[in-house]
Amino acid sequence: MDEFNITVKDLLEKILHSQSNELLSEFIERLFDKVECPEQHTKIQDSEVEEYVLQLWNWAVTRNVGSSINEQQRAKVRHIACRLLYLCQPENPSENTISKQILMAIKTGRTWLDCKNPKLADVFFSQATTSLKTLYCRRVSQKDEIDDNLPKGDAEKDLLRVLSYKAESALAQENQQEAVSCVDECKKILLRLPNETGYLSLICYKFGVNTYNQEKLEDSSFWLSQSYNIGKLNPTYCPGPEIQAKVLRLLAKVYLELDNQKYQDKALHAVSLANKECLHPAGIYLKIHILLKCGTSDEVVKTGLKELLDSEVQLHVCLSTVKLLIAEDREILAFDFLKTVSQHFESSPEVGTALLLHIELLLKRGKELLAKQKIEDAITGHYKGRQLLPQNLTSLHLLLWDRAAKNIEAKNYYEAVQWYNYSLSFYKAGELDQNLSKLQRNRASCFLYLQQLDKAKEAISDALKCDPNNIFTHFTIYKIAVLENNIENAAEAIEELCLLAQMPVAIEDRVLVTENAAGNLLSLAAQIALDNKQQDTARKALERFCEVSHDVVQVLTALRCLVRLVLLAMENAYEENRDVCLDALLLYLKMAFKNVSEPRNAPAQGEFFCSDEANWFRRIAWNTALQCGGSSVRMRDFFLLCYQLSELCVQDRGVLMGQKTCLLMIAAACLDICCTTPQTEQQTEVLAQALEHIQICWEVWGVLKATGEYAKDPTETLLLLYEFEARAKLNDPKLETVFMSILELHNLDTKILETAATLAMKPPAYFPVVCKKALTIALSLHKQGPQADLERCIYCLHTLIQLSLPSGVCEVEAHILEEMWGYYEEALSIISAAADDFPEVEILWLLTRAWNTGILLYSLSQFAEAEKWCGLGISFLQHLGSMQDIYQTQ
Repeated sequence: MDEFNITVKDLLEKILHSQSNELLSEFIERLFDKVECPEQHTKIQDSEVEEYVLQLWNWAVTRNVGSSINEQQRAKVRHIACRLLYLCQPENPSENTISKQILMAIKTGRTWLDCKNPKLADVFFSQATTSLKTLYCRRVSQKDEIDDNLPKGDAEKDLLRVLSYKAESALAQENQQEAVSCVDECKKILLRLPNETGYLSLICYKFGVNTYNQEKLEDSSFWLSQSYNIGKLNPTYCPGPEIQAKVLRLLAKVYLELDNQKYQDKALHAVSLANKECLHPAGIYLKIHILLKCGTSDEVVKTGLKELLDSEVQLHVCLSTVKLLIAEDREILAFDFLKTVSQHFESSPEVGTALLLHIELLLKRGKELLAKQKIEDAITGHYKGRQLLPQNLTSLHLLLWDRAAKNIEAKNYYEAVQWYNYSLSFYKAGELDQNLSKLQRNRASCFLYLQQLDKAKEAISDALKCDPNNIFTHFTIYKIAVLENNIENAAEAIEELCLLAQMPVAIEDRVLVTENAAGNLLSLAAQIALDNKQQDTARKALERFCEVSHDVVQVLTALRCLVRLVLLAMENAYEENRDVCLDALLLYLKMAFKNVSEPRNAPAQGEFFCSDEANWFRRIAWNTALQCGGSSVRMRDFFLLCYQLSELCVQDRGVLMGQKTCLLMIAAACLDICCTTPQTEQQTEVLAQALEHIQICWEVWGVLKATGEYAKDPTETLLLLYEFEARAKLNDPKLETVFMSILELHNLDTKILETAATLAMKPPAYFPVVCKKALTIALSLHKQGPQADLERCIYCLHTLIQLSLPSGVCEVEAHILEEMWGYYEEALSIISAAADDFPEVEILWLLTRAWNTGILLYSLSQFAEAEKWCGLGISFLQHLGSMQDIYQTQ
C-alpha cells in the first residue's frame, strides 16, 4: 500500500510539473494503468495525495485552454483524479466531499462520452448516481434545516443530468430500451423540477436528430415525439414555439421518409402543428411537399402555394418549390406558380434567378421557342435598365453556351450560332473580356463548319482584340489560314502557338488542356494541313510539335510522319531541292535518335518499344545512305545515324551485320572526304573519325566471328586496308604494324599488296620502304602462279625500279644500286621468257634508266660501276624491235 501511495504521489508530481509533452503523455499513461489495477483499489489515507488530486483536476481544466494534451489524455487525467478522490474518501465523508465526487464523476463520464467511449462513461455515471443517492438521503434526513428544498433540488438536477447522459451513452451503444428507461426517470424528476422541461425536450430533440442522421427513422420519430410532448408538459418552461415547430417539421420529414403512404396523415398532422406553433416558410414548403407526395389535387396544393407567398418567404424557397412541383409531375402548376413568383418579386433585384429557372425548365421540357422568347425579353430588358445580377447573367451565359455546345455535338451549327448570338447580345460594343474572346472563338468555329470564312475571320478578329495572348485564338487563325491556302499566315500562326506555349493556358470547352497543350494543338494543326493537302505547312507544325512536346510516343509518331512526308517530297523534287530534303531527313532522324535513346523518355512499353522504333528509323537511314553516292559527307552522316540507331535495337545477327556494314561505309566515306578536303586540320579530324569507327568495327566483327563461320567475308581485308590508308595519310609510324597484319591475312593476294603499295605512296603519304616490300611480295606471288601475269609483273618491276632510281648524287649508295640491279635482272629474265609479249616502250624505259644511271656514276668517277650500268642498258637493245637500229647507233 505504501508503495502504491509513493508511486501515485511521484507520478502526480511529475504530471503537474512536466515541461515535456512526450514525458507528460508517458506519465499520464503510467498513472492511468496504476489506478486501473483491481488489486490497488483500496483506501488511501494521505491528505497530501488528496491535495495533489485536486490540483490535477484543476490542472486538467486549465490545460483545456491550450493544446498540450488532447481530448483522450484529458479524459484519462479526469479519470485518474476522480478515481483517486474516491480512494481518498474517509469513512464518513462530508457533503462537500460528496459534492466534489459527484461533480468530478459527472464531468469525467461526460468527457469519456465525448471521446466516443460510452462504456467507461457509464462507470462514472454509476458512481455519480450512487453518490447522488447518498447525498440526497443525507439531506432528507436533516429535517431541521431552514430551507431543505434547495439542496435536494440541486441533487435532483444533477441526477437529471446524469440520467440524460446515461441515455445518450445507451444510444451510442445502440441500446434504445435503456435510453428510454433513463428518459422516463428524467420525466418523473420533471414533476419536481418543471424548470428543466426545456433541457429534457432539447435532449430528446438531439437524440432524434442523431438517429435521423443514422437513418434510424423509427427511433428518430420516437425521440422527436418525446421532445414535442415533453415541451408541452409545461408551457412556461418549454423551449419555445420556434423550437417546437422545428421539432415537428423534422418529425413530419421523418414520417415522410419512413413511409409516405403509411404515415402521410401523421406527417401532415405534424407539419400542421408546426405551422400552428410558428408559421415559417420551411413549414409551408414541407406541407406542400407532403401534399404532393399524398397525391393531393392541384386546388389543395394551390392553397399551400398561396399561403407560401403570403408568408415572408424568400425567392430561393419559392424556386425550390417550383422544382419540387416539376419533380412531382405538376408541370402546369409549376409554370403558373413560377409566373406568379416572378410577378411577386418583380421589384426584387434577384428576380433574374426566377427568369433563369423559367428558361432552364422550358428548355428541359423541349419548349425551345418559348425559351427563346424569354431570352429575347431578357435582352430587351438588359438595355432598358432591367439588368440581371452579375451571377444571374453568368449563369444565363453558361446556359446559352451549353445549349450551343449540344447543337455542335449534334452538328446543328447554324442553331449553335444562334445560341452564341444570344449570349453576344448581352455584351456592349467595344467591351473587352476574356469570356467574350472565348465566345467569339466558339462563333468562329461554327462559321468554319458552315464554311462562312468572312464571318469566321470577323469573329476571330474580335476575339484577338479581347485576348491577344490566347493560344486557342491563334489556333483558329491557323485553321482559317489553311482553309484559305495562305501558307504565310499559317506559318505565322504556328510560330505564335509555340511562343504562347510558355504561357499559362485556360481550360476550354471540349479541349483537354494539359501542360502540353501547345503540343496537342500543333498535332491537330498538322492533321488539318494534311487533310487540306498542304504538306509543307503540316511539316512545319509537326516540327514545332516535336520541339514542344514531352510525350516521346507522340514525338516519334510525328517524326515518322515527317519522314514519310520528306520521302514523298523527294520523289517529286528536282535535283536542287533534293539536297534540302536530305538535310531535313537527316535532322528528323537525329531527333528520332535523341528521343529513343534518352532513358527518361522511355515509356511504359520499355525496351521493345525503343527497339521497334529505332529499327524503323534505322531502315530509313540505311536506304537514304545508299542513295547518297554523290556526297560522301551525307553518306557518312546517314550511315552513322543508322549505326547509332542500330545500337538501340535488339542485338541479333542481322543487326550486328548491319552495324558492321555501316561502320565500314563510314570509314570509307571518311577516307573519301579526306581526299577532297584541302585543310590539314580538317583532314586530321576526319581521319581520326575513320580510325575510331574502324576500331569499333573490329569489335563488332569480333562478336560476329564468335557466332559463325565467315571464311569468305572480306571484312578483315577492308578494315586493314582502310586503317592502312588512314595511317598512311596521317604519316603514322604504326603503319608498318598494320602492314604486317595485312601480310598475315589468310586470303592475301597480289591485288591487296598492290593496293597497299599504292596507298603507301599516295600523297600526303610517303612510305617507300613499305611500298617496296608490298611490291616485292606481290611480284613473288605473281611468279608463283601457273602462268605469270606479265602486265602486273611489269607494273611491280617498273614501280620498284622507279622508287630505287637515284635522283641525285646523295642517293647513289651501293646497297641501293645493288637492290636496283636485282630488279633489272628480274626484268631481263621476264623479257627473255616472253620477248614477244613484253612492251617495247617498257624495254626502252628500262634501257634509258639503266644508261642514265651509268652516266650518273661516270660523272662521279665510278668508272667500273658506270661501265657495268651502261652495259646493262645496252643489253636491252637486242630486245627492241623497230627502235633497235635507232638506239644502237646512238
